[in-house]
Amino acid sequence: MFYAACGQRLSSSLMASKPQRLQQIVRGASIAGAGKKQRTMTTATTDSLMKEEFAKHADYLNQLNDKRERVVKASRDVTMNSKKVIFQVHRMSKTNREEVLAKAENDLAGVTDQYMSKLVKELHGTDFWKLRRSYTFAVQEYVEAATLCRFCKSGGLLSLDEINASLLSLGDESIEPLQINVLDYLLGLADLTGELMRLAIGRISDGEVEYAEKICQFVRDIYRELTLLVPIMDDNLEMKKKMETMLQSLVKIENACFGVHVRGSEYIPLLGSSNPDYSFLGLPELES
Repeated sequence: MFYAACGQRLSSSLMASKPQRLQQIVRGASIAGAGKKQRTMTTATTDSLMKEEFAKHADYLNQLNDKRERVVKASRDVTMNSKKVIFQVHRMSKTNREEVLAKAENDLAGVTDQYMSKLVKELHGTDFWKLRRSYTFAVQEYVEAATLCRFCKSGGLLSLDEINASLLSLGDESIEPLQINVLDYLLGLADLTGELMRLAIGRISDGEVEYAEKICQFVRDIYRELTLLVPIMDDNLEMKKKMETMLQSLVKIENACFGVHVRGSEYIPLLGSSNPDYSFLGLPELES
């Protein structure tokens, strides 16, 4: 009897607890389903936010690449036309100096208004540094042409502040305009010495020895000042290479001027003359 009563009581307790166990299982399953649904919604929201963020970055990079292409094209125009200004200056002689320099200055003004203005409109804010490698060589060539014109006209050096002041009127006053940085100005100034070397040799061949000596002193002053400055510059690898070329140009000018004084003093006045006299060579005078 006792065992029968215990078995009946155990079976009844199991029968009573079975619905509760089912309810617990169902409740747990519903909770798990709700958590899974919530995780799915959270994942979808995160994916949507990431897509929007990547779309913004993609648009920014596309716009930056398009701007880089426009800057490269404008830089080519600045470089090409600045070289034309330099070639125009080298056509200068004793007889046409004023005319040649006036045309060179007009051409330089055209480069500023037509081509540098494009760079000024494209570059503002942090674009100066992001896209510097796309336009730095054009700016250096422009600095070289502008400083060469100034030296041939007045014998002085065009400063960085003067160049930047001429660019202020090309852009929108409400936006930070393009300002040539010190490094690009110095690199352009280093290139100037090469053009001055060619100009000095040409002036010597045309009999303008004093003008060549003036060029020599000007290049010597630039080299001396940059020799003090370059060692303390942070980004000076390219500048160091140009300093070597600058020294070579200076040595060529000095050797040419030295050769004129030592070996050519007796016939230099005859250079460019329409009535040459060859008596210093031991030759008889030629009748015309």
